[in-house]
Amino acid sequence: MLIALLFVLAYLIGSIPSGLIVGKVAKGIDIREHGSGNLGATNAFRTLGIKAGSIVVVADILKGTLAAFLPVIMHIDVHPLFAGVAAVVGHMFPIFAKFKGGKAVATSGGVLLCYQPLLFLTMLIAFFLFLYITKYVSLSSILTGLYTIVYSLFTKDILLVAVVAILTVFVIYRHRTNIKRIINKTEPKIKWMSSNKH
Repeated sequence: MLIALLFVLAYLIGSIPSGLIVGKVAKGIDIREHGSGNLGATNAFRTLGIKAGSIVVVADILKGTLAAFLPVIMHIDVHPLFAGVAAVVGHMFPIFAKFKGGKAVATSGGVLLCYQPLLFLTMLIAFFLFLYITKYVSLSSILTGLYTIVYSLFTKDILLVAVVAILTVFVIYRHRTNIKRIINKTEPKIKWMSSNKH
């Protein structure tokens, strides 16, 4: 019973629509009606600006971290990665936002922040490196997911490898329309990070 409660709580934590809440409080808008219509951090930055977007990113990360900590908080013998996956599912399909959520990137990172802080740190570095090279947030997110799989292989933690692979599949699946746009060269690139010297 307690284990079931833990997974329900983890899902509900993941379901908290950070982008929707911050959008309503900061700008008085529903970000689902603006930009890409997605509740994730990228659309939050695009729609709400850097300050509010940063709050959304941090909140989405902490959802994953808190959920992964639940087994410790509740004194239940459940692996933190399992609780974390429940939160990621909640983030993608939030009950509080008609099951239309984000793309799993930040909350997945938050889960790994709890379980493997060093991996999370290197993920951040990898993401910004990929972003600097490609200028695509979506592609950088996917490449970062693939990077985490490679990193996890060196830890010899079979469960970590499996969960990271699952989370990466989530990320790729949630970015499938972005992948089509990248192929068609219609995916918007970021403008604030340039590798060209003017």
